[in-house]
Formats: sequence, C-alpha cells, structure tokens
Amino acid sequence: MLLSFPIGMFVVFNSAIGGDINFEYPLSELDLFGNISHPFHFDVTLGDAFTVLWIVYVIIFTIAIFGPTTTFFQTLSPILSNGKISFQSNYLVSITTWFSILILVSTIVTLTQEGFGIPTLPPPTDNDLIQFFYVTLAPLIEEIGFRALLIGIPVFMIYSHKFSISHLFNSLWNPSRHLHIYDSKKTISLIVLVAIIFGFAHIATGEPWSEGKFAQASVSGIIIGWLYVRFGLLSAILVHWGTNYFIFSYAHFVSQINEISLDAAFYHPLINTMEILFLISGVISASMLILNYLNSKKILN
Repeated sequence: MLLSFPIGMFVVFNSAIGGDINFEYPLSELDLFGNISHPFHFDVTLGDAFTVLWIVYVIIFTIAIFGPTTTFFQTLSPILSNGKISFQSNYLVSITTWFSILILVSTIVTLTQEGFGIPTLPPPTDNDLIQFFYVTLAPLIEEIGFRALLIGIPVFMIYSHKFSISHLFNSLWNPSRHLHIYDSKKTISLIVLVAIIFGFAHIATGEPWSEGKFAQASVSGIIIGWLYVRFGLLSAILVHWGTNYFIFSYAHFVSQINEISLDAAFYHPLINTMEILFLISGVISASMLILNYLNSKKILN
C-alpha cells in the first residue's frame, strides 16, 4: 500500500497512460455520483486535482499508521505473538484485515455469479488517465455520500441525546466512538439498505457496470458500512481506496512498464500474485475473527 503512493504519481506524471492527453488536461467540471457534476470557476488541471487527492490520502494513511491510540507495529506484535486482534488500537489493523476480507468475499460473489452466467463487467472508458483519476476520487466522494451522510446522519439522529456542530461532526467521523449504539438491528438494517442503494447506483447511474456489479457492490457496501459504523470514516475511506487507487495504480504501472493493455495487466503474474496474497490474507483474517469471537463466547460462558 505504501508503494502505491509513488507508483500512482509515476502513472499520472511520467507515463503515457492518457495517450493524447496528460496531467495538464484541464478539468472544467468534476463528475460526482454519475450524472451530478460540479463546475470549476478557475483553471484546474487533472494533475492539480490528482495531487490534492494524493496528499489527502497520504495524510489519512499516516493517521491510520499512528492512531488512534497505538502505532501499527505496536498493535501488530500481540497479533503475531498470541493471535489477539485489537482493532480499536490502530486504524491500519482494521483496514488491512477488512480489506482482505472484502476482496475474498467479492471474489466469491463474482465467481458464483459467473458460474450462473452473470458477468461483472466495468463500464467502457474513453481514456485510462481520466478513469484512473475518477477511480482515485471515488473513495472520498462515495464514502462521504453513502456512509457519512446516508448512514452517519440517521444514526446520529437515532442515538444522539444532544446536538452541537462539534458532536455531529465527531459522530459522523466515528459513530461508535461518540454515540451509544444500543440497538444493532436498526443500524444493521440501515447499513444493508444503504448498501443496496450503493449497489444499484453502480448499475443505474452515469456509465453503468453490468448487472453482476449490483450484488458485488452491495456486499462490499455492507462490509464498508459496518466498518464505518464500527471504526469510523477513515477506515471506510481507506478500504475503498484499497479496492480503487491501490489496485489500479499497480495495474496501470504493470501496463506501462510491459507495454500491454490495462485488461492484460490484470492477468500479469505480479497482479495475479497480489490477488492470491489478498485471498490468503482474507482467509486468515476471517479465521482469526471467528476464533476471537468463539474465544470471547467461551470467556463469557
């Protein structure tokens, strides 16, 4: 994940990913949520906007490494020594765990659908550079929209016993830390509902995916929605960032270095090896979560 930061910069500023256009391409407007766009009233290039996004993700990733209470490596030590996961101590532990689980579950859903003749095909793209920019933008926009607004605000209205601007923003940033969520059924129902809307948005707005994306995006929305409520907006953004920028930066890098198409890059040995590692990590992470849950039940009994 750390290496993807310089790799992404290389892809945007030092490769021919965009063909006839490059990082100096002017952005007259920003497409948000498919058909919604926001015009720029001053000169902004794609490179400018990408750099701002890149800096935002660097800041968020740095916070994830060192917080909220212990660093990533301090939290990793007890996991390796006795298998006890402490999600609340460090953001990056929850992010890497649930990112690998999301990849595992998404792969299972996709392969199952393909077995029934339902493919999951991405929308056509006119330019790989513009596509990579919007892939990078999506985690911020979609997590603020679908998670912070559609989940965070209703959860705040249900469980908050006071109102102030600071309390609202703190609750939207990390619901479980600042709200007493005593009825999990209501919250889970809301997460599932928003996840279905999230899945539908992928096949019904803008340049849509094929029908197979609905189930895959909905399941991903459930996982990220739960992650948002449990560990906060930062974790949700970075898990989504992992499925978008992180993976596509490596794919575009492989594509440019080997002078092959982006589609062919996803079948390159490096990308295949990464996918296998993600799946193995997903199985391990899921197993550790189950074992920790069973151990906690034994202790309570």
